[in-house]
Amino acid sequence: MSQDSKKIALITGASYGVGAATARLFAKNNYHVCLTATNIKNLNNISQELSELKFSLHELNLNSQKNIEDIYAEIKEQTGIINVLINNAATHKRIPAIEIKRDDWQEILQTNLDGTFFMSQAFAKQIIAHDAKSGSIVNITSTHSIASQANRSMYGISKAAINHMTRMLAVEWADHNIRVNGIAPGRMLTEAPSRQKTGNDKNYINNMLSKIPLNRLATPEEVAASALFLSSKDANSITGQTLIIDGGLTLK
Repeated sequence: MSQDSKKIALITGASYGVGAATARLFAKNNYHVCLTATNIKNLNNISQELSELKFSLHELNLNSQKNIEDIYAEIKEQTGIINVLINNAATHKRIPAIEIKRDDWQEILQTNLDGTFFMSQAFAKQIIAHDAKSGSIVNITSTHSIASQANRSMYGISKAAINHMTRMLAVEWADHNIRVNGIAPGRMLTEAPSRQKTGNDKNYINNMLSKIPLNRLATPEEVAASALFLSSKDANSITGQTLIIDGGLTLK
């Protein structure tokens, strides 16, 4: 199979939630999926699910430029040139703005914003250096980048910056046929450890639903389906856009 006919997707934060759902869907659609996590052991469950499909596992520290470059080189050597990048990995803390320490701020911004930028830069460098025909980047952001909420300032600011970065890079890399888009999910329950407590709280869920016009939560599978579409030929004329998946939450 020639490089041009290979479909290779690199998915960060693939252990659970949106990342795992995206890995499942892309693998079932004949992609070789390169899955990353800060601890490779966290990928055990998803790797077992994909045992009959094409995948590879990689430990990634988004704060290490060398680690980022090494992973791209490793995947190129073992599999080929990546043509789809899903920037899903992120971290968050709920802290009142007046109590945020510089270390807190740097931790969130370095992982969410810096990590997304330098993963995207490394992707574009490979596409351009090897004269690949096209590439697609999908940044997973959040409706916290659009709507304001107390105690979420660091996370919301980092995701809002990614929304604008999506537009800036879409313009800059269009000459190389690299499309850059984003997806901003709204309220969503996943199997992420941080969601275990709220996922079992009926009052919490009912309160969330009361604020959503469609009266339903988004699912990781819906986000994954949108990422697959944005990475496909059907979206060849779409770039610089952020798709909001929130049941109408941000319309109010």
